[in-house]
Amino acid sequence: MPNGLIDDASLRTHPDGFALALTIPWYRSLWLSSVTTIRVTVDGTEVPESDLAFDLGGTRYSIADLPARSDVLWYLQEHPLLVVQRAEPFALGERHDVEIFGELRLPYMQIKPGDDGGPGLYVPNIVRQALTLTVTDRDAPVPVLETGIAPPPPAADEDPFQLGLTLYSASAEFRAGWFDFDGLLDRVAELGIGPGIEIVASQVLPTYPVVSDGFVRTWREAFDRHGFDASSFGANLDMGRRRDRDMTPDEEFEFSEVLFEGAARLGFPLVRIQSAKPDLLRRLLPVAERLQLKLAYEIHAPMGPNSPEIMKVRDVYDELDSPLLGFVADFSSTMHSMSPTLLRAVRRAGLDDEAVTRLQEIWKTDAPMRERQEEFIGYLRGRDFDPGRLGSFAHLAFNMHGHVDPREWADIMPQILHVHAKFYDIDEHGQEPAIDYPELVRVFVEGGYRGYWSSEWEGHAFAELGEVDPLVLVRKQHDLIRASMRDLRPVAAAR
Repeated sequence: MPNGLIDDASLRTHPDGFALALTIPWYRSLWLSSVTTIRVTVDGTEVPESDLAFDLGGTRYSIADLPARSDVLWYLQEHPLLVVQRAEPFALGERHDVEIFGELRLPYMQIKPGDDGGPGLYVPNIVRQALTLTVTDRDAPVPVLETGIAPPPPAADEDPFQLGLTLYSASAEFRAGWFDFDGLLDRVAELGIGPGIEIVASQVLPTYPVVSDGFVRTWREAFDRHGFDASSFGANLDMGRRRDRDMTPDEEFEFSEVLFEGAARLGFPLVRIQSAKPDLLRRLLPVAERLQLKLAYEIHAPMGPNSPEIMKVRDVYDELDSPLLGFVADFSSTMHSMSPTLLRAVRRAGLDDEAVTRLQEIWKTDAPMRERQEEFIGYLRGRDFDPGRLGSFAHLAFNMHGHVDPREWADIMPQILHVHAKFYDIDEHGQEPAIDYPELVRVFVEGGYRGYWSSEWEGHAFAELGEVDPLVLVRKQHDLIRASMRDLRPVAAAR
């Protein structure tokens, strides 16, 4: 997904001068308080901040007011207008050089909690773009998608895992408006993907964190039409929603409870949780029991099942001793190399061969994630390369790619309640070039896992919109998983 606020169709006519139709530079909805800075330069002249207005849903905000608006959601599919005051409005067809600079922070990706009730440190996202644009009055057309794809082989009773996907796999296309929610589910069904459907609540709920009556109707009608199953409800915890402080424990509980209620309304049996704080889990367990929900903490790169942070969660689980508590295994943790999609993205951002090699060398070390991030950022600065040119990638290259041995999943197999079958690429041989899927299938079959494998294509974090069709890739990944499962059928049957 391009790390951009604007695209080729962003420059719009407007009676006040002109406007830029903005795209949220992330894969999920964010609060307006996530926006720190927006600056615009047009034809070489920087626009004074006083001449800028952020128009979301017909309400205008000054740029200076945005960090205080923790009550307003910038929904993923909304494209607010950045209105620029100008005495002479731009006319259709004119061409202008536009530069935009934006700083955001990701309120659920906490690097360090705040001190003494103050604000914590969060993963930043920095956007720099310089484009020559033509003034238009409409969105770019939606491309024609591939059709006529042969149906997948039918599921067999002896298959050890059920397959599905998280709709997060189509983040870029959903953000761009290629699908509404109903149309996205139709496309999934058309390609024969399923039956499990997982969602990230902060991505697909226009009324996040609340599940509205209208969304429930759309959901149920689509499920009745296609025969889907609800597999996992992804719940983030926006600890940094406010800029002046982190959430209090009471706010964390209340925010989580709202999400749990929504998951139950949609028929999910499981919620992927982001926090395993002991006091928070103690308060949430009665809610989960009442709603009949399992709670699964995600083990995601760079951590693995035996990382110190996860050992603490395992200790909490032992203390609470509840059958509702478990883990989501995310295969980003167990990669043998960095994904080609990521490496293409950092090259597009300006890294040369030497820097890409150094990135991979630092990634392969066993140093803690933050130390590796800081070493790489220091390396870039030592070469007079601004890490901001990589947007959030200077951090996420390490957050999103782990190199734990896949066999470690066996250590917690009875507690694995759901699988994120993370992948980035499928090569010409039908394999994932950075993740050993046959080995992962073997570990999970031999370990006795029998739940959902939810395909999660995360190449959208690095690929350009339209570079690939992610749902077609999911189909190819399902083919790989099915073939790997069926190669091990005698093992599964013996169990």
